[in-house]
Amino acid sequence: MPGFSLNRRTVLLTGGALVAGIGSGLITPVRASGLAPTPSMRGGSNNYRPGAPIVERIGGGGFWMTGTVRRAGDGAPLPGQRIQIWAHTTEGHERDPHSHGATLTDAKGKFRLEMPQIVPAFGQPHGHLAYDSGEFETVFLRPIMASSKDKTLAAHFVLQPA
Repeated sequence: MPGFSLNRRTVLLTGGALVAGIGSGLITPVRASGLAPTPSMRGGSNNYRPGAPIVERIGGGGFWMTGTVRRAGDGAPLPGQRIQIWAHTTEGHERDPHSHGATLTDAKGKFRLEMPQIVPAFGQPHGHLAYDSGEFETVFLRPIMASSKDKTLAAHFVLQPA
């Protein structure tokens, strides 16, 4: 569209919407695509224990599992959401009840839980996390650590209403 300029009148004529493709002759509204929900990962639910208690720390600590929980679509942080965490650690196997615990997200949708050092199981150092509270669809994650010497592992949830 030769000579096309974006000015107050153009914005008013388009209903205040931003437009894309101005130089191409196409005028289409620019829309923010919604934040897609996190899919469950293969193997994420291995050794899951429904109702693991909310704890201050799992075992002796020394390793931090962290992450965020947001709502699908708008990405709003979700406070007060229960996240269960378990792993194969220096203090137990991922199937052991004492290797499981849960925590709640803070006002900004963030969570942190200290636990023993994660060690490789089946050749990979990894953790397991679950959102399973019911308000949103259940999601199981199984993030793999870059190195078994890492002292933290982060996992992020984007939840779809149930």
